[in-house]
Amino acid sequence: MASLKALKIRIGSVKSTQKITKAMKMVAAAKLRRAQEAAVAGRPYAERLEAVMASLASKVSVSESSPKLLAGTGKDQTHLIIVATSERGLAGAFNSNIVRAARKKAVELEAAGKTVKFYIAGKKGRVLKRFYPTQIAHDHEMSQIKKLAFSDAREIADDVAARFFAGEFDIAHLFYARFQSALVQEPTGRQIIPVAISAHAETSQKTGAEAAVTYEPDEESILADLLPRNIAIQIFRALLENAASEQGSRMTAMDNATRNAGDMIKRLSIQYNRARQAAITTELVEIISGAEAL
Repeated sequence: MASLKALKIRIGSVKSTQKITKAMKMVAAAKLRRAQEAAVAGRPYAERLEAVMASLASKVSVSESSPKLLAGTGKDQTHLIIVATSERGLAGAFNSNIVRAARKKAVELEAAGKTVKFYIAGKKGRVLKRFYPTQIAHDHEMSQIKKLAFSDAREIADDVAARFFAGEFDIAHLFYARFQSALVQEPTGRQIIPVAISAHAETSQKTGAEAAVTYEPDEESILADLLPRNIAIQIFRALLENAASEQGSRMTAMDNATRNAGDMIKRLSIQYNRARQAAITTELVEIISGAEAL
């Protein structure tokens, strides 16, 4: 009887868990559509601005008067890795994949003799503190964000830019998960400070295929606005992609968990029915034996 009671309690517990995972899947599916639309809508502007800045970077000759955000410091010794993750777990391998990609980049840089620092944006990125306890430059608090806005990305961008101008690092890399579908979220890393020169821009620079750039009203005022904005836009894009990737990954994870709970309930039910049948058979044997003894 004790085992029957324990099995019944366990079946009830798994059924309760299944209800929770099913509800979480439905919530994630509802949030996914809006997050996906926001991520897809933000891509064209971010990609075009990134291409424009790469084109400008290919035309800049490094000098003391060159904008540092565009031309860099002239060194590449200290690298800042910005790791954007979510605040919540139960999203499959979404967060761990981003952290793994960032760690892989850190290992490559350190093998090349570079200094690596981390900028954490998201609670689940704090796992890096276990591996790099002395290399965390900043842990940006994002738990208060209820609805993602450009101002949230701008706050991170302004802080990162201030650290760059203070000489804390030479190059910044941003890691996040690019949303492809509910089943696929691709860990992505890109250089955001200074502006990375794309292969197309390098080719155009060598061949002279690109026309000269004319600034109106003037180069200084335009770049002073565009360069910080580009950093904020790329971070905002990463946060939007992460939001969609998180919901897609959570929906898939909760769907798998719901199915696994169903399979477990079936197995436990079979065990329960067998144990119950054995208990009934034992009782019948005892009754018959007792009757025969009389």
